[in-house]
Amino acid sequence: MELLLLVWRQYRWSFIAVMALSLLSAALGIGLIAFINLRLIENVDFSLAVLPEFLGLLLLLMAVTLGSQLALTSLGHHFVYRLRGEFIKRILDTQVERIEKLGSAALLAGLTSDVRNITTAFVRLPELVQGVILTLGSAAYLGCLSGKMLAVAAVWVAVTIWVGFVLVARVYRHMASLRETEDQLYNDYQAVLEGRKELTLNRERAEYLFNQQYVPHAREYRHHIIRADTFHLSAVNWSNIMMLGAIGLAFWMANGLGWADTNVAATFSLTLLFLRTPLLSAIGALPTLLSAQVAFNKLRQFSLAPFRAEFANASDRPDWQTLELRDVTFHYQDNTFGIGPINLTLARGELVFLIGGNGSGKSTLAMLLTGLYQPVSGQILVDGKPLAAERPEDYRRLFSAVFTDVWLFDKLLGPAGQEADPRLTDKWLSLLKMTGKVTLENGTILDLRLSKGQKKRVALLLALAEARDIILLDEWAADQDPHFRREFYQVLLPLMQQMGKTVFAISHDDHYFMHADRLLEMRSGKLTELTGEERHAATRDAVSRTA
Repeated sequence: MELLLLVWRQYRWSFIAVMALSLLSAALGIGLIAFINLRLIENVDFSLAVLPEFLGLLLLLMAVTLGSQLALTSLGHHFVYRLRGEFIKRILDTQVERIEKLGSAALLAGLTSDVRNITTAFVRLPELVQGVILTLGSAAYLGCLSGKMLAVAAVWVAVTIWVGFVLVARVYRHMASLRETEDQLYNDYQAVLEGRKELTLNRERAEYLFNQQYVPHAREYRHHIIRADTFHLSAVNWSNIMMLGAIGLAFWMANGLGWADTNVAATFSLTLLFLRTPLLSAIGALPTLLSAQVAFNKLRQFSLAPFRAEFANASDRPDWQTLELRDVTFHYQDNTFGIGPINLTLARGELVFLIGGNGSGKSTLAMLLTGLYQPVSGQILVDGKPLAAERPEDYRRLFSAVFTDVWLFDKLLGPAGQEADPRLTDKWLSLLKMTGKVTLENGTILDLRLSKGQKKRVALLLALAEARDIILLDEWAADQDPHFRREFYQVLLPLMQQMGKTVFAISHDDHYFMHADRLLEMRSGKLTELTGEERHAATRDAVSRTA
C-alpha cells in the first residue's frame, strides 16, 4: 500500500526497529508453543521448575508483544501528526483561488474524516502485522513437524484468506463510495449550520433541504456502510469458522490418514488455535487499512501546494512610491467571469474609492490588487519593477485587508508577527468606539461574540495593528450605523492617511465620494477612473448602472 510505503520512506529506521520487535514477539510466541509441545505434550516434565519457566516465557511474550504493538501504534500516531500538520501547511500555502474552488466542506472532511480514518488504521496496524508475522513463523515451525500436514493446512488457510480478501475487496469498494457521500453530507451540515437563520424563517426551504438533499445523502451513506459492514462481518465469520475447521482437519490427517501421531496433531491444533485470534484480527484490521488508503487518495486529490516546512520571510519595501497593474487580466478556472485588461497606478499615501454594480468585478480586482489572485496575463509592478513570481509574499506584505466575509482572529499581532503596539491599540479602540465592548488581555481578545458591524471594527483594529502600508477595505462601512459611517469617512480615513497609510476602499456611499483623492469604477470587468463631470455626477444611480 502507498500509505505504508510513505511511512517506510519517512520513518525507515523506526519502522525497521518496530518490525524487529514484531519478529521477536512472533518468535517468542512460536517458542512458547514449542515449549508446550516438548515439555508438556511429548515429554511430560513433572518437575517444579517447568512452571516458573513457562510463566517466565509467558510474561516475556506479553511484554515484547505489548512493546511491539505500542511501538507500532506510536509510530502511526507520529505519522498522522506529521500528515495532519503537512496538510494544514499545504492549505496555508495554496493559492486562495484553489481553496475557494475546493470549498471548505471538502477540506473539513479531509481534516476530520480522512485523517481520522488514517489514525484508526494505524491503531489497527499492529494486529495486521502481528497476524502476518505469526502466521509465517508458525508455518515454518509446523513444517518441521509434518510437511504433508502443513501443505494441506496451508491450502486450507490459503482458501480461507483468499475468500476473506474477496469479501474485503467488496468492503473497499463500498468504503470508496462512502467517502464520496461524506463530502455531500458535509455540504448538508454546512448548509444547516450556516443557513440556520434563513432555514428557521422559511420552513419550506428547511423541509426541502432535509427531505430532498440531506435524507437521500444519508440513505446512500447508510446503504454503503451497511454493505461494507456486511462484507466485513462475513469475512470475519468465514475466517473464524474455517480456522476451527482447520483444527478438526489436523486431527483427521493425523489419526484418520495416519500422517502423524496424536502429539503432532495436538501441536498443530494448538498452533492453529493460537493463530486464530491474530489471524482474525488481521483480517478485521484490513478494511481499516483499505479505508485509510481511500482517505489518503482523497487527500492527494486536493492537489494542494507542495509541502514546505518553513514560512517564507517576506522582504520589506519601506520606500516604495508607486504600485502599478499593467494590462492585467484574470478569469476564473471555469471561465464564468473575468476582468481586464486592468491598468491602474496607486501612489503612496492616496485615498482611493472603487465603485461599481454587483458582479462588476470589484472584489476580484481587490483579490488581484492584494496578490491573493495571480494574473492570467499582464504585470504587477512596484516602483516600475515586476514582482518576482516565486516570492509573492514580498508583495502581499504591503497589504492589510478587511474583506466583506471577515474572519476575526483573537490575537493582535504587530509588524513581523511581534506584539502589537499597545498605545496604537488603545487609541484605535477608542476611535472605533469599542472601548468597554472588547476586553484585551496580553494582546488577546477574550470575547468575539459581537455584532457584524462591531466585528468589522475589530477587523480594522487587527489590520491597523499590523502596521502595513496599504489597507484595503471591502465595503467596510456597509454594516455601520449612519452616525459611525460618517465618522469613518470624515475622521477615521483621514487619520489613516496621516499615519502614512494608502487606503483602497470599495464603497457604495456616494455621499462621501468627495473625500477620496481618486474615484474608480468597475463595470463589466473593466476599470475606469471618474474625473471632472463624471465624478461630480457619481450618485447612487452611478453604482447601480448595468454591470
